[in-house]
Amino acid sequence: MNIWDAAHECMSRDELEQLQLERLQAVVNRAYKNVKHYRKVFNDQGIVAEDIRSLADLTRLPFTTKEDLQRNYPYGMFAVPLREVVRIHSASGTTSKPIVVGYTKNDIKTWANLAARFMTAAGVTHDDVIQITFRYGLFTGAFGIHYGAEAIGASVIPMGTGNTDKQIMIMQDYKTTVLVSTSGYALALAERMEELGVDPQSLSLKIGLFGGEPWSEKMRAEIESRLYLKAMDNYGVSEVLGPGVAGECSFRKGLHIYEDAFLPEIIDPETGRTLPPGAEGELVLTTLIREANPVIRFRTGDITRLDYAPCECGRTLARMERVARRCDDLLIIRGVNVYPAQIEEALFSAAGGEIPYQIVVDRKGAMDSLSVVMEVTERIFFTDLQKQKAFLEAVRKRITSVTGIQVEVRLVEAQSLPRRQGKIQKILDKRNI
Repeated sequence: MNIWDAAHECMSRDELEQLQLERLQAVVNRAYKNVKHYRKVFNDQGIVAEDIRSLADLTRLPFTTKEDLQRNYPYGMFAVPLREVVRIHSASGTTSKPIVVGYTKNDIKTWANLAARFMTAAGVTHDDVIQITFRYGLFTGAFGIHYGAEAIGASVIPMGTGNTDKQIMIMQDYKTTVLVSTSGYALALAERMEELGVDPQSLSLKIGLFGGEPWSEKMRAEIESRLYLKAMDNYGVSEVLGPGVAGECSFRKGLHIYEDAFLPEIIDPETGRTLPPGAEGELVLTTLIREANPVIRFRTGDITRLDYAPCECGRTLARMERVARRCDDLLIIRGVNVYPAQIEEALFSAAGGEIPYQIVVDRKGAMDSLSVVMEVTERIFFTDLQKQKAFLEAVRKRITSVTGIQVEVRLVEAQSLPRRQGKIQKILDKRNI
């Protein structure tokens, strides 16, 4: 079993917790000294950095939210002078202003090391040819994996997004062995290969590193059966680093969180109360070795649970359950709680696979309404109008059965749903527009 950084990935729990405490104390002191936001919050709440004497004291510290990061746009959360920041990325926020993230030279080295960890855990070696289909730009995804691949010594093809036909040609001609993409784009590649008559088994693909969006075990099975590779999940948060927070090993029993770099907690998203190991709740992360952007108790919004039992692979790091939903995904429609993941699962089952869709919430008079708009694909293309109506009715009934509410379901032309950075906005809540 290949392990990139055995010294940190296989530490005893006692050693790890001692390291975490030392790093937590250092980051709290540095944040108080150098970040105006934390200094003000600590002072307002009577928090003294020196009072953090154990990991249990972490709960005394305030949460950091996306709104906090946006209010300090662009450089207010930096803990170093701008002259020491060698890279600036950003993450989309809830307003028109993005969240700005900075990296020192050491942060870039840290990023490469952490990305190399999850890539090695997934089976990537220096002999691989890695094709990255993420966008190169302010988005963090492509760069983190690029750095990790080069640290490993693999060959990198920095393709970027789009131009699916060329992506496939490059895979064929350059003998790509590792595909880096979203899970949705992996299926789009598979569909286009079928249209072009390209046999995926004729390619050299072995591993798929998929991130950037939640995806189910059913999607994993479909990707693997259509692209003939091993589909591996990884987890990143742009606000704290990018890809490199956690990743699956070959046993695929959760994603190993790199706890020497990120201190994880699970909280009740409603009350903020810290939950015991094994409980499901919102993931909160504290950076332990970031220089430019130390972040304390950042609320990710992702719902998961942590398993602290050692893994068969030899790593002793906690494993997080794959993220299937977010705490802010909840929709309340006519007094009924609806999770988009329920609808996605119903669509997947009805269509026999992944399809592009959008959930639209609106208000008609005094009543909320919910509709599901699906793009026509090869999988759900109908020349017979009666068959189309029967399919839509079957989808409607399936969604109604799992959500408990009546919905409208309709088809639109392929590629007609608006996309941002290649992704469809899965939920459009017109009640707030």
